[in-house]
Amino acid sequence: MQELHDAPLAPLTTFRLGGPAARLLTATTDAEVVAAVREADDSGTPLLVIGGGSNLVIGDKGFDGTALRIATKGFTLSGTSLELAAGEVWTDAVARTVEAGLAGVECLAGIPGSAGATPIQNVGAYGQEVSSTITEVVAYDRHTRETVMIPNEECAFSYRHSRFKADPDRFVVLRVRFELEEAAGLSAPLRYPETARAMGVEQGERVPASAARETVLKLRAGKGMVLDPEDHDTWSAGSFFTNPILEPAAYEDFLARVHERLGPDVVPPAFPAEDGRTKTSAAWLIDRAGFTKGYGGGRARISTKHTLALTNRGGATTEDLLGLAREVVAGVHDAFGVTLVNEPVTVGVSL
Repeated sequence: MQELHDAPLAPLTTFRLGGPAARLLTATTDAEVVAAVREADDSGTPLLVIGGGSNLVIGDKGFDGTALRIATKGFTLSGTSLELAAGEVWTDAVARTVEAGLAGVECLAGIPGSAGATPIQNVGAYGQEVSSTITEVVAYDRHTRETVMIPNEECAFSYRHSRFKADPDRFVVLRVRFELEEAAGLSAPLRYPETARAMGVEQGERVPASAARETVLKLRAGKGMVLDPEDHDTWSAGSFFTNPILEPAAYEDFLARVHERLGPDVVPPAFPAEDGRTKTSAAWLIDRAGFTKGYGGGRARISTKHTLALTNRGGATTEDLLGLAREVVAGVHDAFGVTLVNEPVTVGVSL
């Protein structure tokens, strides 16, 4: 297991931000991951687990503890059953399932990060979420000090949330198991309107899975959400804020503010959510509050391609980024009474 001291963490994140770790370990096997976690727990050392680094905002002072980078490998496909090691690159794994003619995750192409992070965030995009295909998560339980297998129904999946995110200091994901669909090379039914429109079909139709994947990659690239070292619009965590889900009374207040600010004929995006609530669009809120593409005069700015992405234009600090994020949160709340919630995990800092 590789060990470094006073090790830069910024290169391990897609933001390219954050100070160093007192100690950085790189684990390439499940046994090394477990050993490193146990050692940290036994010594009372703070532990930061890093996968692909696509969902991390690390403070400029860095991390005074052990950072554990999970670099495990393992792609096992048996029929329609897939097992991924936590360190597998997610978008590469999606490509391989499509090549195998299987459906279920093709619309999750291009999402940066590692496979182990997907159940934590219940990663989703373009009408698919991993919760619909995950059957089981293999994790190390830091409370019981055992490796456990957690079935889907015990993962408490919801929108961009899970049992693992709710209790971040308990489980370290080692492997994720999926059940995909054999659909003769076709995709799962397309659920997202933008994807269906881009492919010239109706929602609910199936298309070749490879074509669905390529379409999603093009849509994401057009929004700066496919990693490109030369494109500062991709020096981000993708969507920085989750889409707000509003209780009925809060939604009525939101509508009243929209009509007062933008006019009685303006209808904001609205999607039914659980328990009578309504989901609206964070990107729409940000744009209509006056934070348009490219907003910002410093080294951290809103993406020139998508208002939901905050970006490092080169040479930014984490405080630059957080200053922009706080400005956006305050502006949206003042305009519409809705408080945006950050999607990336913050380390040593907060909004």
